[in-house]
Amino acid sequence: MRRSVLLLFLTICCIRAKKIRWCTVSDPEQRKCAELSKALVAVLPAATVAAFAKLSCIRASSTTDCIDKIKANRADIITLDAGEVYSAVKQFDLVTVAKEVYSDGGCLFSVAVVRNSSLNIRTLQGLRSCHSGLRWTAGWSMPLGFLLSRNYLTWSKEHPLSHAVGAFFSASCVPGAAAMAPFLCTLCQGQKSYIRQKNHHCVMSHSEPFFNNKGALRCLMTGEGDVAFVDHLALNNIEENEQNNLTLLCADGTQAPLSQYRKCNLGRGPGAAMVTRHNFCKIVRKFLVTVQMLFGLQGRERHRFQLFNSLAFRESDLLFRDVTDRLVVLQDGMDVSQVLGLDYVALLKGLGHEGSSLEDSVVRWCCISHAEQKKCEQWALNIKSDPLVCMRAFSIRDCIEKIKRDEADAVSLDATHTFIAGKCGLVPVVTEYYGESSVSTEGSTQLKTDVLPSLVGVAIAKRSSRSVYFGNLGGRRSCQGYMYGSAGWLLPYRHNLSSEHNVSFSCDPDQVYNQVFWKGCLPGSKENLCKVCIGGTAEAATKRCANNHNERYYGNFGALRCLVGDPSGKSYGDVAFLEHHNLLTNILTLSSTGWAEGWKSSDFELLCRDGRRASLTEWKDCNLGMIPPNTVMTRPVLTARVYDFLMKSQETLIANPNTEFMLFESAQYGESDLLFKDATRGFVHTSHMDYRSILGDDFYSHVESVFNCTHSVILKFCEQDVCSIF
Repeated sequence: MRRSVLLLFLTICCIRAKKIRWCTVSDPEQRKCAELSKALVAVLPAATVAAFAKLSCIRASSTTDCIDKIKANRADIITLDAGEVYSAVKQFDLVTVAKEVYSDGGCLFSVAVVRNSSLNIRTLQGLRSCHSGLRWTAGWSMPLGFLLSRNYLTWSKEHPLSHAVGAFFSASCVPGAAAMAPFLCTLCQGQKSYIRQKNHHCVMSHSEPFFNNKGALRCLMTGEGDVAFVDHLALNNIEENEQNNLTLLCADGTQAPLSQYRKCNLGRGPGAAMVTRHNFCKIVRKFLVTVQMLFGLQGRERHRFQLFNSLAFRESDLLFRDVTDRLVVLQDGMDVSQVLGLDYVALLKGLGHEGSSLEDSVVRWCCISHAEQKKCEQWALNIKSDPLVCMRAFSIRDCIEKIKRDEADAVSLDATHTFIAGKCGLVPVVTEYYGESSVSTEGSTQLKTDVLPSLVGVAIAKRSSRSVYFGNLGGRRSCQGYMYGSAGWLLPYRHNLSSEHNVSFSCDPDQVYNQVFWKGCLPGSKENLCKVCIGGTAEAATKRCANNHNERYYGNFGALRCLVGDPSGKSYGDVAFLEHHNLLTNILTLSSTGWAEGWKSSDFELLCRDGRRASLTEWKDCNLGMIPPNTVMTRPVLTARVYDFLMKSQETLIANPNTEFMLFESAQYGESDLLFKDATRGFVHTSHMDYRSILGDDFYSHVESVFNCTHSVILKFCEQDVCSIF
């Protein structure tokens, strides 16, 4: 107790002679602020109060007005929804000083609430909508991001998003939209006036009856609107007799009770935070520490004033959200993406919160090698769709990180990396199709199938190496495609590689391979599993074991090269793990590229799991398992744009059959499977599917179990959860 009193005294001493001006947006909030000021006077020593000069309450017309006042040094602090926080930081150069934390962390679920049991999330067009506030996380950004990602809402970047929303809903109340899009205010109930101080229609203030979560629900329950977009915390305030009349719209088109918001929601985003000017951060942080120590849920003086309770003022969420558990004061120098999360910041950029830019009209494709960059640049020159920009990365994992950071937009991923990307918040756009394609009457490749094609992982050895077989691979040299690759890394460890090595207990492939093999080439790995690798040459020169095509033993073709050895006859492996789909073509390509002369398919054999060997044509019965197809992944808000780009791109290439550029051929660049697998015949539209559905339950469970016991830097990056950090 003495320690807390001493800390409080020291904190108070540190804020002497400083005046804090809280910006309020309604009369009830002004009254609560005034009561907080009185409570401070009552509990702090007289000398300290005189020096502290009390808390001053500055009345403003809206949160936007407050941001202007803080920027102009006429107020100091306000609590804002995360969407407004982003605008305050990016457009007004304010800084975030603290965040609200709720019972289950610092984030909110966005939910769609309706009264009509016949509605679903896919049939909202033409209905009346109620939103908690313009650019608010749960009331605007998350639901619109969801509708755009599923292509239920269409938006052309030539026009503001507000126009698309106005055309989608028949009428709306979006508090804060009056200045830029008054047509989004037709349902709002605030008093109208030509005098600014008296005009409360559609403003971000409690003076607008339909403002914030409580107001959006009021809009719904009074019958003005058909659907309300609010956060899950607002559901706690609904009267018990009303709860049975309301239901949630789920992402899969079903409905659910209000209590099921964790499973039935439109996404999750950060909660509210406090902002101030850069030169006032220190004093505001200390002030917030002080008032929380005094009046928070565990405050010493909470009997005198309750910081997170607004009932006495006949309103809700005044100064802070009433459901706040505590405030977390943020460290100096935290970037807005650290405070709000990479996914949320990328969503806001995608929704145009920073205005239009060149990035809004381009697709930035991620390339992982010199060869892929060359092919991508030829792609860009041969299409007439939206501009294509080719972004360079070091590996597939680096591509996933760049897309999450909004430094690239899309990439085609193998099944294991699709799992990683899904965990990273990316979503499917299309899946590669390897069967027979069909062309629509419009001339574009439009593939529709209920069954997605699979690939097959195999193990092969040279026919002359008779002593190489499953169960006898201990001490051999391996060729394994690349780190985390499905055929080269994920599948082999499950089988009896060596009877001499007891590794059946291990669920970590890296541990198994390091114990079983003498050395090998697994690009992206380290130590012994890099010793067979040989690196790159000329323009693609790189150190050996690079996790991209610059390493000549990378991928399916690279694993085959590794098996036969480099042109000098050195640096070779005894067994190669790869995909079967282009194996025969790659064997023929060995000679045409000048890598190795005279190799035929009959010079290689499959290694079967039961210890047998078989010809390459027997892959259906002699393989390591099935692998889901590659999937193009992007950030949720970009799915429609990336899909349209790919369709237009195909249409252009189909309409020009004489062009030398082929999207699904890579031989002319000296490699295979660049950007997409060469076996691809078209794309299957899968943006309506979850990545888990594409992978299938068995494969998903297998990958999940592996990564549960395998250290992964990229997954650690992906699993940084801003919702649980604070």
